[in-house]
Amino acid sequence: MAQVPKTSSPILAGLKCRCPRCGKGRLFNGFLTLAPRCEVCGLDYSFADPADGPAFFVMIIMGIPAAGFGVWVELTFEPPLWVHLITTLPFLLLTCIPPIRPAKGMLVASQYLHKAEEGRFQK
Repeated sequence: MAQVPKTSSPILAGLKCRCPRCGKGRLFNGFLTLAPRCEVCGLDYSFADPADGPAFFVMIIMGIPAAGFGVWVELTFEPPLWVHLITTLPFLLLTCIPPIRPAKGMLVASQYLHKAEEGRFQK
């Protein structure tokens, strides 16, 4: 197999949800399920383990404006609970769920670029 050049940016590969090595193959099988390997260059994705990192970063970055929106609606209009259910809840879901996939892609690409792997004890 010919040597495949690395992509120039883990951010770009992550945002596109593409293979961090070739930039062409799909990174995911489902919404957040990593594919076993790249169908273009054959990179094995078993090295990747972003764990809860994507959810944490998205909650911290996007959760604050989403919660702020709910507080603003409450303090400005003092609406009944059902108004929050049709305004704040969808806003919260739309700002927190879609960014999880690209965030996971960026963390996987960053792990590949920096050759990050689990620590091992030496015997």
